[in-house]
Amino acid sequence: MIIRIVRMTFQPENTQAFLEIFHGSEALIRQMPGCQHLELWQDADLPHVYCTHSHWASAAALDAYRKSALFGQVWPATKRLFAAPALAFSVNPVNASSDRP
Repeated sequence: MIIRIVRMTFQPENTQAFLEIFHGSEALIRQMPGCQHLELWQDADLPHVYCTHSHWASAAALDAYRKSALFGQVWPATKRLFAAPALAFSVNPVNASSDRP
């Protein structure tokens, strides 16, 4: 399993547009082969900062999603709304060291 977190910072006036993109594609992303979990988090202190938190069956499943036509539509539309570059983290819990956060 791969856990993926993507932190995105938007211009405050663009957050509604992002939410529309996310909620419009959420069900389709959840149906992608290997997608096991998907949720959206909003930063409690910075309301224009959001994180997507997803679980993928494998690195190959995540890679297939990132190469899909759906990702090719969702990501560019989302990226246009950014106020700062996104930060992405992927973790394979099986390979993660217990001495690192």
